[in-house]
Amino acid sequence: MKANSWLKMSDGQEVFISKWSDESIQPRAVLQLSHGMAEHIGRYEEFANFLVEHKVFVVGNDHRGHGETGKKIGDYGFFAEESGFERAVEDLKEINTEIHKKYPTTPVFIMGHSMGSFLVRRFLQRFHNDVDAVILSGTGGNPGFMGKIAKVISKSQIRKLGQKSESQLMNKLVFGRYNKHIANVKTSYDWLTRDPQKIQYYMDDPYCGFIPTTRFFYDLMDGLELIHKTEEVRKINKDLPFLLFSGDQDPVGNYTKGVVGVIEQYKRNGIKNIEYKFYKEGRHEMLNELNRQEVYTDIIQWIETQLKIV
Repeated sequence: MKANSWLKMSDGQEVFISKWSDESIQPRAVLQLSHGMAEHIGRYEEFANFLVEHKVFVVGNDHRGHGETGKKIGDYGFFAEESGFERAVEDLKEINTEIHKKYPTTPVFIMGHSMGSFLVRRFLQRFHNDVDAVILSGTGGNPGFMGKIAKVISKSQIRKLGQKSESQLMNKLVFGRYNKHIANVKTSYDWLTRDPQKIQYYMDDPYCGFIPTTRFFYDLMDGLELIHKTEEVRKINKDLPFLLFSGDQDPVGNYTKGVVGVIEQYKRNGIKNIEYKFYKEGRHEMLNELNRQEVYTDIIQWIETQLKIV
């Protein structure tokens, strides 16, 4: 059963929340879910229902500038006037606090996809003991020098266009080459999944595929730089179990190289309990891939393994 609600954040903004549950049972765990860029939490319905069938409840939100939250605030592709990436992370924390209030004795896991995984990785650096395990889907590695250049370009775009204007230039720089390894490209979004029906759903969804603002791209690049700083990675709880998964044809993870870089950085800094899986020929959205049932099964098996330990 799905229930939607609004939660007022500490700065007064209301954020849209979706919860999938079966109130006739006691959940074995609650999974807090953080969606990706230019999409919304409603796209995770199939996956969330699968988890509820296995007695894992799911709570997720539409980030600022996305979905119902963006619609209500009136700004698509825009986090906040300042420190937007950090503000989105604080939203995750405030939602996490509400989950703990509702389920004080139930293990709480957190999962982030793509941009949502970047927010989750920052959450773990700032709030050390609020979750029992972590799942990262379609995450990416350190953009390094190119990230610094992108940050400079974003700043110049803010000066030129204002911070709430769409940034066609940054959108092209970030996404423009994502289809380059795909044969017989049919749409701009073929890099998301091999499932043409899921791509069509994405293109038909009014809350998907918008061009974010200049300020959003600056905040994103700022957040990416931050989550890869060694001194910040060291703040993560060393005992947390991690599951990372991606398609081996996912451009966001640089075809696994970026994800491997994240795993290696975490291990260097004392985080040892890391499992990962790269799905052959899979693209960016493994939850929407042709073999998504395999992915769902792998996730629930990993969750069940953690529940025996927690």
